[in-house]
Amino acid sequence: MSESARTVLFVLGVLLATLSVAMFAPGWVDLQIGGAAAYAFFGAGVVGAVIGGIMALMGSGGDKSLSARGAIILTGGSWFMLAFAAAVPLKLSSLEMSWTDALFEATSGITTTGATVMTDLQETAPGILLWRSILQWIGGVGIIVTAMAIWPLLGIGGMQLFRLESSDASEKALPRAGEIAKAVGSVYLILTFACMSAYMLTGMDLFDAINHAMTTVATGGFSTHDGSIGHFAEGGADLVALVFMVLAGLPFILYVRAAAGRPDVLISDPQARTFLIVAFVAVVLLTLSLAGNPPPADQELPGWRMAAVNAVSILTGTGYASADFGLWGGAAVAIFFVLMFIGGCAGSTTCSVKIFRYQIAASAIKAYVAQYARPHAVVPIRYRGQIVPDSTIRSVLGFFFLFFSTFAVSAALLSLLGLDTVTAVSGAATTLANVGPGLGDIIGPTGTFQPLPDPAKWVMIATMLIGRLEIMVVMVMFAPGFWQR
Repeated sequence: MSESARTVLFVLGVLLATLSVAMFAPGWVDLQIGGAAAYAFFGAGVVGAVIGGIMALMGSGGDKSLSARGAIILTGGSWFMLAFAAAVPLKLSSLEMSWTDALFEATSGITTTGATVMTDLQETAPGILLWRSILQWIGGVGIIVTAMAIWPLLGIGGMQLFRLESSDASEKALPRAGEIAKAVGSVYLILTFACMSAYMLTGMDLFDAINHAMTTVATGGFSTHDGSIGHFAEGGADLVALVFMVLAGLPFILYVRAAAGRPDVLISDPQARTFLIVAFVAVVLLTLSLAGNPPPADQELPGWRMAAVNAVSILTGTGYASADFGLWGGAAVAIFFVLMFIGGCAGSTTCSVKIFRYQIAASAIKAYVAQYARPHAVVPIRYRGQIVPDSTIRSVLGFFFLFFSTFAVSAALLSLLGLDTVTAVSGAATTLANVGPGLGDIIGPTGTFQPLPDPAKWVMIATMLIGRLEIMVVMVMFAPGFWQR
């Protein structure tokens, strides 16, 4: 076994064992109320921990080097494996879920999508609710470490712009990944604790505050109530969610640098600044739209507040809803649909295309137009004051092509499977962009994905994983040449 393969096996084993041990927490919570789900969590946790431990032992030893191919297998394999393992206790619990629904819910959790097939959440066993939140919390910090430590080495989707130091794809990535995980993990824990404390100040009980803190900082959006964050809006919990969704949408490395004595980076970083501007413009447009098309009388919150919470929720891919924005009129719905395709900053817990790619694409278009005007001029494309290599530009533009091609194909498949146009198009968009709620009566902010046929759910399981893995990882893993030596 090569050193890279040994490393992949070791890390996958550690991840599986860690996820399995995490199952004991919801198992213990359910055991306190005599819930039948407790034994599902304990059983699945023990089996998974044993299998993960064996994998880690088989891969132990060596210098933990990781090739480019090994990094792709590790990235893709870990998310596929964790999604399946996370589905096991849901299937074995008292929910009487099919394997399709269990895997859909688990995949939605670990990818921080937030789409759900569950209803009557307030009547659901607390252990199951806690497990859904834990999955999103793990997925949130996992994607940050992946985006900062692995993808820059592989140059996936232009992520090579965010290398923390000069490196190439053959560099031993794990020691640096450990350092990144430690620094980011500390910030992640602090934000989660602060968010939980703020929620409790609004009147949430400890259990609801813990769950919503985990899913807010992870920009996942799972809630403990069918009414989502809107159920707790009377005490101001929606405003707490707004603040921490914005914080979670910024690059976490900026917090690390700010703590190291560079607080100015939180303002000077072009990606963070653009993200805040986009959020502000979206809120203004939605507020104006609501002023011209007032929402139903039962939506009693001020227009600006509903606009801000729901706009930032969709922009960051959190998926919380404080109101049924599907009733706000065609202009508002169009704005929400566009926000699904924007996302937050690279190196955050958010999803979708990401702000920096739009910045690179805009700079490239500007440079190409300038060259048409002056054919002999050399117009470099810059980002953060640095000249962007042609390979990075191709990587970013290639991501755009693959992302929107995947969206078109998945929307067509969902339509062929019998879904109406709004459900098919918004379902493809919201799962590929890992947002959560779609549009329409079925999967809109007040609906669920439960009524959809199983084949449609499998398409969406695939798009959730493809979207979270930044498209290219999955495409490369399924390319025949990738497995040929």
